[in-house]
Amino acid sequence: MKLLHLADLHIGKRVNEFSMLEDQRYILEQIIKIVLEENTDGVLIAGDIYDKSMPSAEAVELLDSFLTELNKVGQAVFMISGNHDSPERIGFGSRIMEKNNLYITGVYDGKPGRVALTDEHGTLNIYMLPFIKPAMIRPYHETAPESYEEAVKLVLSDYPLVAEERNILLAHQFVINGLQEPERSDSENISVGGVDQVDISVFDKFDYVALGHLHRAQKVGRDTIRYAGSPLKYSFSEARYVKSVYLLECGAKGDINIQAKPLYPLHDLREIKGPMKELLLIGKEATEGAEDYMHVTLTDEEEIYDAIGQLRQVYPNLMLLDFENSRSGQAVHSFTAASLEGTRKNPVELFDEFYQIQNNTELSFEQKEILADIMGEVIN
Repeated sequence: MKLLHLADLHIGKRVNEFSMLEDQRYILEQIIKIVLEENTDGVLIAGDIYDKSMPSAEAVELLDSFLTELNKVGQAVFMISGNHDSPERIGFGSRIMEKNNLYITGVYDGKPGRVALTDEHGTLNIYMLPFIKPAMIRPYHETAPESYEEAVKLVLSDYPLVAEERNILLAHQFVINGLQEPERSDSENISVGGVDQVDISVFDKFDYVALGHLHRAQKVGRDTIRYAGSPLKYSFSEARYVKSVYLLECGAKGDINIQAKPLYPLHDLREIKGPMKELLLIGKEATEGAEDYMHVTLTDEEEIYDAIGQLRQVYPNLMLLDFENSRSGQAVHSFTAASLEGTRKNPVELFDEFYQIQNNTELSFEQKEILADIMGEVIN
């Protein structure tokens, strides 16, 4: 039996004020192609379906299109809610959708979400555990867990696992291996102090644990406990990641072959650094990646006129612009492209920001008054 493990779609997400819907549509279509090429039997989606608990109409429409297409090509779909999702919204209509092999566990209701599949090797159980906090399970248990790990352990103790059968778990938690934490990125929400940590020992009885929550594809401890990672890069801390989905080939008990299937984005996220003249030359000569989302760090010592405008000539999807030079004390000052274009700020405020970046000091009150007078004359 072949299953595809993915997670953290974050449909509707904006990165540095850029909508990612077009990129998400492109990558979901690519996932459909992998499903067809590999002739998979089902798709595991381990939470954070949407980026917000109240997604936009466009985000809902895109998920509907994706799930409908999976259904058309004969896929059973197993989906749980993540910490970014509204459990009730994700789970709406789930009992009706089961008739079309779409299995959704949005809300934890005290019962183990389980679907039993069969093939030539016998029964393969897929258990679905949505994102939970200790407070969510207290109404269903006499024991009140204090930590996330205790909560997950208590919930899994109710699962009627048969040791001789193959058991797969979908979960959306921050899972660690003892004192070793998995690699994180800037686009994730992790609790301060590690209060949400769950050790891998909790999952010892499962043959494979399909995790969501962290955005880098990686194993945690053993090969069969894995984060699928997000299918797209959602921060520049992920610029060097290779995005993928996991293809699972489930044979007899204890026999699981895991293969990462790479994903290729419509627009990559890239970081470059150097003087304006050099970066413009590189951009003009580049034959690929002209439409990528860019994080540019300018190192020029002299003042640069209309940096955003010049860079946009060769990097039209410039997302983030930094300035780093000796006058700024080697500090890096970050601004989104939208803020540099003047949204919600008047010309004096923008010039004051630029002046601070270049000279590591603010305009004086008198300088601001003179600048305001000049700007007023120009605008009028």
